[in-house]
Amino acid sequence: MTAATTSRLRIRDALAVAFTSLRTRRLRTVLTASGVAVGIAAMVAVLGVSTSSRADLVATLDELGTNMLTVQPGQSFTGVRTALPDSAPGAIRRVDDVGQAAATASFDATVRRTERVPAAQTGGIRVAATEPSLLDTLQTGLAAGRFFDAAPHEYPTVVLGAIAAERLGINSIDDQPLVWLGDTWFVVVGILEPVVLAPEIDSTALVGFPAAAQVLHADPADITPTSVYVRTQPDRLDDVRQLLPRTANPQTPEAVRVSRPSDALAARAAVDTTFTALLLGLGGVALLVGGIGIANVMVISVLERRKEIGLRRSLGATRRHILIQFLLEAIALAGVGGLIGTAIGVGITVGYAASRGWSFALPPEGLVAATVLAVLVGALAGFYPAARAARLQPAEAVRPR
Repeated sequence: MTAATTSRLRIRDALAVAFTSLRTRRLRTVLTASGVAVGIAAMVAVLGVSTSSRADLVATLDELGTNMLTVQPGQSFTGVRTALPDSAPGAIRRVDDVGQAAATASFDATVRRTERVPAAQTGGIRVAATEPSLLDTLQTGLAAGRFFDAAPHEYPTVVLGAIAAERLGINSIDDQPLVWLGDTWFVVVGILEPVVLAPEIDSTALVGFPAAAQVLHADPADITPTSVYVRTQPDRLDDVRQLLPRTANPQTPEAVRVSRPSDALAARAAVDTTFTALLLGLGGVALLVGGIGIANVMVISVLERRKEIGLRRSLGATRRHILIQFLLEAIALAGVGGLIGTAIGVGITVGYAASRGWSFALPPEGLVAATVLAVLVGALAGFYPAARAARLQPAEAVRPR
């Protein structure tokens, strides 16, 4: 019986040999494992950030509800922009299953911090008249102050959207700040929180319909409803949606647009999914580069360690033993890189989610899949160099080159 046939290599010994080899070549081990770590970190971070973003969006939708509809004027068959009748908000409120409805009407006016600011410098803030029911319809909150009620609805008071307040430099109403709206000083009585389902409100200065007509002397023809926000019963959403065009404008229902703002958020989630797939592909490319790096290092290792291979073969190591040793080294490299990359990816996800105020959400199966994928890449990348090492004959291995 020959030494080759009686040789044994236990898994424990093979692992010890593989990790000893990696430990004695630390710099190369670190550089090679870094390639895999970068790829895995990119994939885990992309997966984690997109999952956390999507979870936050779903939570937002659940909180805001998906039962809000927006009625706006559209275009006639000839392409002419139409207008909603003044009677549209009242008619919509009389529809069964409509809970709340509130209209806004944009009109030609500017709002500035003082009258000395040039009229052209509006900061992109529009002025709109609205009804006291807008706050309940949008189901949003106030960052400061109060919304309109029966009294300030008629007086020169204004409620600012979140962006409008920021651009006007107003973050508190404690000192009853004034703004120059049209050609009159208006008292700021409230600041809205951001309105997710109606983001146009964020950059709007809202006044009451009576104030628009009596204080600003706006032409009634200029303050017709431009948007009517409608809250309905969730299970009757589709039916109400079909009724609204004819209810809002019986003469030309085809010129009325009815949209559901939550659809835009759902579309955003779909876009996020598409970008996630794209970025995961880029992470896969990085992982492929890392795998090529492992294969390259392992091939060089075989060339450098020919004498070691020849010596081990002379002492009884079989081709299978050499194959297992080099294969384990490659898998260990990828495994270590995968674990480090997973930890980095989780850290990036936690940090980014915290900076955006999201809850951390990362599926555990994604972490397991990332580590397993790293090991598979290492095994595939290391198989050829391991097989090449195993094919070396003892005499050939120790022969000077």
